[in-house]
Amino acid sequence: MLSDRVKSGPERAPHRSLFYAMGYTPEELQRPLIAVVNAHNEVVPGHYHLDQLAYAAKRGILEEGGTPIEFPVIGICDGISMNHFGMKYPLASRELIADSIEAMVLAHGFDGMLLIGNCDKIVPGMLMAAARLNIPAVYVSGGPMLAGWYNGKVIDLISGPFEGVGSYAAGKITLEELEEIELNACPGCGSCAGLFTANTMNCMAEVLGIALPGNGTIPAVTGRRLQLANRAGKKLMQMVKNNIRPRDILTLEAFENAIAVDMAIGGSSNTVLHLMAIAHAAEVNLRLDAFDRISRKVPNLCKLSPAGEHHLEDLDKAGGIPAVLNRLLELGVLNTECITVSEKTIGEIASSAKVLDSNVIRPLENPYLPEGGIAVLYGNLAPEGAVVKQSAVAPEMMRHEGPARVFDSEDDAFKAITGGMIKPGDVVVIRYEGPKGGPGMREMLSPTAALAGMGLDREVALITDGRFSGGTRGASIGHVSPEAMEGGPIAAVRDGDIISIDIPARKLDLKLSDEEIKERLASWKKPPIKAPKGYYLERYARLVSSASKGAVME
Repeated sequence: MLSDRVKSGPERAPHRSLFYAMGYTPEELQRPLIAVVNAHNEVVPGHYHLDQLAYAAKRGILEEGGTPIEFPVIGICDGISMNHFGMKYPLASRELIADSIEAMVLAHGFDGMLLIGNCDKIVPGMLMAAARLNIPAVYVSGGPMLAGWYNGKVIDLISGPFEGVGSYAAGKITLEELEEIELNACPGCGSCAGLFTANTMNCMAEVLGIALPGNGTIPAVTGRRLQLANRAGKKLMQMVKNNIRPRDILTLEAFENAIAVDMAIGGSSNTVLHLMAIAHAAEVNLRLDAFDRISRKVPNLCKLSPAGEHHLEDLDKAGGIPAVLNRLLELGVLNTECITVSEKTIGEIASSAKVLDSNVIRPLENPYLPEGGIAVLYGNLAPEGAVVKQSAVAPEMMRHEGPARVFDSEDDAFKAITGGMIKPGDVVVIRYEGPKGGPGMREMLSPTAALAGMGLDREVALITDGRFSGGTRGASIGHVSPEAMEGGPIAAVRDGDIISIDIPARKLDLKLSDEEIKERLASWKKPPIKAPKGYYLERYARLVSSASKGAVME
C-alpha cells in the first residue's frame, strides 16, 4: 500500500505515534488510508451541506475496510465574487485546489481519495488532481439546488436576481419586486439550479466515469444524494482493491463521450476550459477543435436554464444523464467500452437507461438544434478560436454584424450597459479580461444578464477574451484567443469598427484588412499586470496559458 511509507516498519514508530495522538487505533492503520477531500465551507451554498455527504461517504469507506481521513480544500462562490475584483480569483483557484490536494495526498501517503465538491472551479480542480496523482479516486458532488418560485413562475439565480438587475435598470420592475425575487430565487443548498458551469461539470464527471450515475442531477436536498455519497465511498474501496486508477478511466475516448453529452444537453462554455485542463493533467491530447467536430454531429436535445425553462431536477426526473447517454447510444456516437467507477462501462449504463420525459430529453428526430450546444469560431479576430454557447443564442442573432463598443474592463462595460449607453445592433467588446489580462479570466455574467434583463439579448452581441458564466444566454462569445494581453487582434479593435459574427459558418471577423490590423498592433503597448505585486494573481498571470489551451499553468 502507498500508505506503508507513513505507517509500516519500526522506523515509522514516530509517524504512528502522531496518528495515535488523534485517536486512530493500530487496527485502523493496518487498513488502506483514504483521503476524504471535502470542500465544505460556510460561504458557498453548493458546499454548505457537504459535511453531511462526507459523513455518508466515510461510512461507506469504513464498511468496505478503509480508514477515511478527512481534510479540507478551498472553494469560491462565483456568484458572490461576480462583477467585482473577487471574480479574478475563481478560475485561478482551480490550480490552487489541484496543487493543495497534490501536496496533502503525497505528503501523507494516501492509498486513495474520495473527492467531495460541487461548484464551478472546485470540480475541475479536484479532477485535475485525480488525473495528476493517478491514485484510485472517486468524485461525488453535492448536487444541484432546487429551482425557486416567484409570482407564479419558476426562477433561479440567473433568471431571477441577476437578470432582475437589468430589468430594474430598464424600469421594468420596481425595487420592491427585485427584493422579492432575490428572497425567492435560491430556496436551499446546492449548486445553482440551471445548467450552469457547476452542474455541467458534475454531469461531465459522471460521463467521464470518475463519478457514479446520478452525480450530476440528483437534487442536493434528498436522501438519494446521501445514498450516492455512501455508494461512492464503497466504490472507491473497490478501486483501491483492484488498483483501478483515474488514468485508466480518463482516456481520450472518455473525454469525447463527455463532449458529446455536453453538446446534447447544451452545457456551459466553461467546460471547454475545464475538460482541456483535466485532459492536460491526465496527459491526454484533447484539442479545441474536438469540441466543434463533435458538436457538428451531436444534436442539442435539452434546453435547460438559461437556454430554456427546464432545470436539473427536471432532467433528473426524465432519467438523468444515463437517459441522455441512451439517446447518444442510439445515435452511435458513444465510445461504449469506456470503464467507470460504477464497475459498468458507459455502454452498459446507456443501454440500461430509459428516457422518461421526451419534453426534457428530446428524441433524435426532433432536437432543439441539429448541432450541439457549443460552437468554436475562428477568424481574424480570433485566430486561435473563440467559444459560444449556441444553444442559448436567439435564432436572429446566429448571424450578426454591427459596430464595436470597446471596453478595457468588465466594470466599464457594465456601467455603460446599465447606464443605457448600448444600443440595438451594437457589438460590445470587453478585453483585457483573459487569463493573463484579467488576470483570471473573469466571467461576464453581470453584463450579459443586464442585457437580457433589459431585453437586448436578441439585438446586442458581446465578445470578450474573458469568459461567460454557464448562466449566460445570448450571442455571448468568449475565450477570444490570443487575448488582448498577449497582443491578439482583439487589442486592435476600436469603437465603430464593424464586427461580423456567423455562428453557423463558425466565423468571427473584424471588418478590416490584415494590413490595418498589423499597423494598429505595431503601435500597441502591453499594459501592466492588473494585480497587486506579490499577490498570487500576479504569479498566476505570469504562468497561465491561453484559453485555447485550457488556461493551464505552464
